[in-house]
Amino acid sequence: MSHTPAGAAFTDLVLQVFRLNGLLTAAGDRLSAPAGQTSGRWQVMGCIDETPRTVAAVARIMGLTRQSVQRTADLLVQEHLAEYLPNPGHKRAKLLRLTPEGQRVLTRIEAAQYAWANATAAALDEQALREVGRVLAEVTRALERG
Repeated sequence: MSHTPAGAAFTDLVLQVFRLNGLLTAAGDRLSAPAGQTSGRWQVMGCIDETPRTVAAVARIMGLTRQSVQRTADLLVQEHLAEYLPNPGHKRAKLLRLTPEGQRVLTRIEAAQYAWANATAAALDEQALREVGRVLAEVTRALERG
């Protein structure tokens, strides 16, 4: 059995996304390191930046396991960058929220990310970036449907 032309194109896309993910994670680690963080911690902090969420909700949004997000959340709480709050909608699933110190750390990382994103994007075509984003969102929706 072999790929259809569309199947081969999809496989090429998947391989490219895997490579891109590795490069983005490494870049994220470099951007967040001066603030004493990692890409994984930064992602969780960004997910609860404006809205407290349960660990399960963060995991769903990020496409990760609840257990991996729980470990990261517990570390952020230990370091006083986040805190657990009672959840009026669920007795056991607490909400995770940034503390003021967590907000300061996230703001520092975001400032570095803005400069990096602007510099990186300067060498790329804006319309092409928007089209790639649209296609990746479409692929995401297709995978979510199963």
